[in-house]
Amino acid sequence: MPELSFRLAWELLACFCIGSIPFAVIAMTGSGIDIRKVGSGNPGFNNVLRVSKRRAIICLVGDVGKGIAAVSLFWQPGDPWQWAWWMGIAVVLGHCYSPFLKFRGGKGIATSAGVMLVLYPKLAWPCIVTYVVGRIVGAKLKIPEAGALSSLSSWALFAILVASFEGSASAAYAAALFAFVTWRHRDNLARLRMALQH
Repeated sequence: MPELSFRLAWELLACFCIGSIPFAVIAMTGSGIDIRKVGSGNPGFNNVLRVSKRRAIICLVGDVGKGIAAVSLFWQPGDPWQWAWWMGIAVVLGHCYSPFLKFRGGKGIATSAGVMLVLYPKLAWPCIVTYVVGRIVGAKLKIPEAGALSSLSSWALFAILVASFEGSASAAYAAALFAFVTWRHRDNLARLRMALQH
């Protein structure tokens, strides 16, 4: 129906716009530090964490929150379940390709976590715990690219859980989003390979 198509189109655009809010940059306001020019140069939670734990919390709440907000605001009871995934993908794309940052952005992990907390909360929480444990252990053992490894490990677990409990259609979306966030971490993976070779 045309009215449904119009509604979906503007809601996907709204989700993209919500995702594009650069909380990593906002969190660094007043610090004199451009997060895009330090550490990995990535305007996301893991890079802010390298600079300031307090500011990283602001970034994390914002990035997770916009994933939660986008799907919660626009996906309504009775809507096709695929719409929720599309809205989730739209907000993640907004985060990764923010118009406010010349279409650069973060890697999409925190924002996608927010989306999954709305769609599959029972499956998302074990993955969040996996990330936190991996991050703590990685920091203590000084494992190279601990943030990227923890992020991708938690997302891999989520994709496996969705495939196990939610069926093949949802699994396909989860696998596609996992592939995307893995591709977004390609520089981290390249640095990890170099570190392991030495």
